[in-house]
Amino acid sequence: MGQRLGQHFLGDPSILDRIVDGLEPCSNDTVLEIGPGRGSLTKRLVPRVGRVVAVERDRSLAAQLTGEGIEGCEVVLADALRCDWHEVLGTAPCEGRFKVVGNIPYYVTTPLLEKALTPPLPELVVFLVQRELADRLRAVPGSKTYGALSVGVQSAATVEQLFTVPRGAFRPPPKVDSAVVRVTPLADPLLSEEERAPFRRFLAEVFALRRKRLGRILRSVGGLDREGADSLALGLHIDPGVRPEVLAPHELVALYRAAR
Repeated sequence: MGQRLGQHFLGDPSILDRIVDGLEPCSNDTVLEIGPGRGSLTKRLVPRVGRVVAVERDRSLAAQLTGEGIEGCEVVLADALRCDWHEVLGTAPCEGRFKVVGNIPYYVTTPLLEKALTPPLPELVVFLVQRELADRLRAVPGSKTYGALSVGVQSAATVEQLFTVPRGAFRPPPKVDSAVVRVTPLADPLLSEEERAPFRRFLAEVFALRRKRLGRILRSVGGLDREGADSLALGLHIDPGVRPEVLAPHELVALYRAAR
């Protein structure tokens, strides 16, 4: 795929094995690998799971990986953002479980996570991403990196940063360090599937005004007067004088529902 599509290739066996470890691999696992590239991770993954389906959008890399004929790996030429993952896996939406792994270019990480967290859900997702993005995904309320992305993902999943990967481990080296994150869907997500898209829009509006006090934001976003905005927040036991970046995901979900 090369730099044209934002991919940097990782070949260090010890790092690749640690990524596979993050998947908590079992011999009966089905794993969807996104962007296998030259197959470095694929070759470490195949011996440790039951089945690997590698989705590659670059025709030449897909042909190269297919030509190697790695036993236990099926190569699919497709765009992981656009294709139906269950169709690719050859299963009905409610049949079986699967895991997802990939070395993900920065510009598609957020939409890929959104897709991964849309039912029917994988058991878990392990992505190698830019470290800055990993920090945002796992950020806690009140921290500088906490924002709409943090809340959106954490309302549907737990996020762990497993380890960092220095830029020198890649060829060609990227300009920043990377990190491996494990995202595990919640058994009871904070939102219904129907609420997810409008909640994302609500978060975008709220955090665009993150330096303002919550009462002022609710007047702007919810079309409320001052008394109504303060009353809405206080009714949820939230101080209307705080900024949104100090609120936990469940509090922002409650605000969204009350402000609709």
